[in-house]
Amino acid sequence: MRVAVVGATGMVGEVMLQVLAERNFPVTELIPVASEKSVGKEIEFKGTKYKVVGMQTAVDMKADIALFSAGGETSLEWAPKFATAGTTVIDNSSAWRMDPTKKLIVPEINASELTKEDKIIANPNCSTIQMVMVLAPLHKKYKIKRVIVSTYQSITGTGVKAVQQLENEYAGVQGEMAYKYQIHRNAIPQCDSFEENGYTKEEMKLVRETQKILSDKTIAVTATAVRVPIVGGHSEAVNVEFANDFNVSEIREILHHTDGVVVQDNNDTYTYPMPLYAHGKDEVFVGRIRRDESQPNSLNMWIVADNLRKGAATNTVQIAEYLVANKLV
Repeated sequence: MRVAVVGATGMVGEVMLQVLAERNFPVTELIPVASEKSVGKEIEFKGTKYKVVGMQTAVDMKADIALFSAGGETSLEWAPKFATAGTTVIDNSSAWRMDPTKKLIVPEINASELTKEDKIIANPNCSTIQMVMVLAPLHKKYKIKRVIVSTYQSITGTGVKAVQQLENEYAGVQGEMAYKYQIHRNAIPQCDSFEENGYTKEEMKLVRETQKILSDKTIAVTATAVRVPIVGGHSEAVNVEFANDFNVSEIREILHHTDGVVVQDNNDTYTYPMPLYAHGKDEVFVGRIRRDESQPNSLNMWIVADNLRKGAATNTVQIAEYLVANKLV
């Protein structure tokens, strides 16, 4: 299995390499790909060193699978070129997610939609992935009418520049700014740029991607996305209104038996999810599960996951694993 990692020197690319190694993905040859300024650098993977190559060289090498995490513009330009060369692309940017001809995949939910003809597969947004992992089994049972979500998102979602900004601010050092404002001791109610309706792109991803992944445009979603000075992962306060009533203990039981979801929900022992403990893990953690007493058939939950792992790299590798296991590449 010849695997290209496009954006191999970036924050998510590095985690992709780590996850590929941890999960013993059957890589016979690694093709690390990055921008021209990184060409020639060496990447170590499972004890072997590989030289970073440029985009066209990687296309010509005809990898079986290419894992993309190099931004939307790069993906729009290069993913079709890889696909035309016979490579199956799994893309981590927003470029293809809402394209009606492309599948938007969370393996535990909808990997069965994939076929050999899918040469460009979209990986959902990090904040969407962790939310739908919890919502999907509940939607099957009770049918979701409406979701209200507020996110508390790690600076790692912005990238290395944001991590550097926070570290500089901790140290009292003036440096390059990833955000318009300081992030240290602050919460910025803006993730990504604003759309015409007053919501940010990040907020609208939660709306559109949830409906697409769950194959139900009737689900109403409204979101507020906030950037906080956290490194370990994204947290979400999620309020769900169902068409049918539920029993809270049954909700816990359903989630307890959901692959990839871990229930941490015990008020007596102060057990609930936190990014501190989600950091470096692949699971989605859910707790503070309680009935919304102000509205019929409604539930509150707190959902946390490492945005670089299940929110990006791990989900991408899991899609690749499904393709290999089902002989779709």
